[in-house]
Amino acid sequence: MELTNCPNCDTLFVKSKFRDVCESCYKEEEKNFEKVYQFIRKRENRSALMPQVVEATGVDEDLIIKFIKTGKLRVSQFPNLGTPCEKCGKVTQNGRMCDDCSGSLRSELKQFEKEETRRLEIEKRDKSATYYTHKK
Repeated sequence: MELTNCPNCDTLFVKSKFRDVCESCYKEEEKNFEKVYQFIRKRENRSALMPQVVEATGVDEDLIIKFIKTGKLRVSQFPNLGTPCEKCGKVTQNGRMCDDCSGSLRSELKQFEKEETRRLEIEKRDKSATYYTHKK
């Protein structure tokens, strides 16, 4: 736990592992969560897109994304909600990056590993091919 200022209202509070805002902002977030949850749990709203949820509830998109990232809202139940990919911004339900960006990152890592293996082999070969002469 640490003493810090609330990022929303700048009030001094004790930050914990479970809360990153002060008590009054936390209560406000909980009210907003209830608005969002009540809206999207209705059958006709389950497939709503993020802008539709924001417009209908008046809750800021960043706060809804926070609900998703912290696990309060499970995107598996709401197929059109997700978080923006940290690389390209495309909406994803698979963590921090979309499938395209994570695949691209994986292939770049594989390429780097191949290059590193090749570099180490060349370095090893160069060391083993060195001949020393003994002077008398």
